[in-house]
Amino acid sequence: MKGQRIGYIRVSTFDQNVDRQLEGQSLDRVFTEKASGKDVNRPQLDAMLTFAREGDTVVVHSMDRLARNLDDLRKLVQSLTNRGIQIEFVKESLAFSGEDSPMANLMLSVMGAFAEFERALIRERQREGIAVARQRGAYRGRKRSLSDEMVVELHRRVAAGERKATVARDMGISRETLYQYLRAVA
Repeated sequence: MKGQRIGYIRVSTFDQNVDRQLEGQSLDRVFTEKASGKDVNRPQLDAMLTFAREGDTVVVHSMDRLARNLDDLRKLVQSLTNRGIQIEFVKESLAFSGEDSPMANLMLSVMGAFAEFERALIRERQREGIAVARQRGAYRGRKRSLSDEMVVELHRRVAAGERKATVARDMGISRETLYQYLRAVA
């Protein structure tokens, strides 16, 4: 019996396009995630892992779309292949079935390490770029959530004894943001 071809697509932000990742692939079912790769809570990944059965093939655009780091990649691939599920990585042109040679396992480790290294370089360049922009005065961080009038109202309501969670909800901010506004004046 031939199994299903199951696609897993992950993009980091809601404005990224999911269409290009598995374009041209013939798939029976696709699970699409809009979440950062560093997130532990990825419901569509969990759903795909639950849905996949022995004989199925999971198709992913690239290793970095599936896993957060090399350890996570190896665990996911091993978990799938131990259940008789093949996994294909389109970008890397690699497939793993559980009956892989030592060379295939080496390739998984090497390619996964490169993906992890590439992500670390991107984060480092991003931090360096932000530091340079801050020195130029071009990067000021995130725009404030509340106007000056709303901050005064926030302080008035908290001083009057109103519950902080209620005040935060009414103003459309998190409790942590509310506490940051309270600390900023202190």
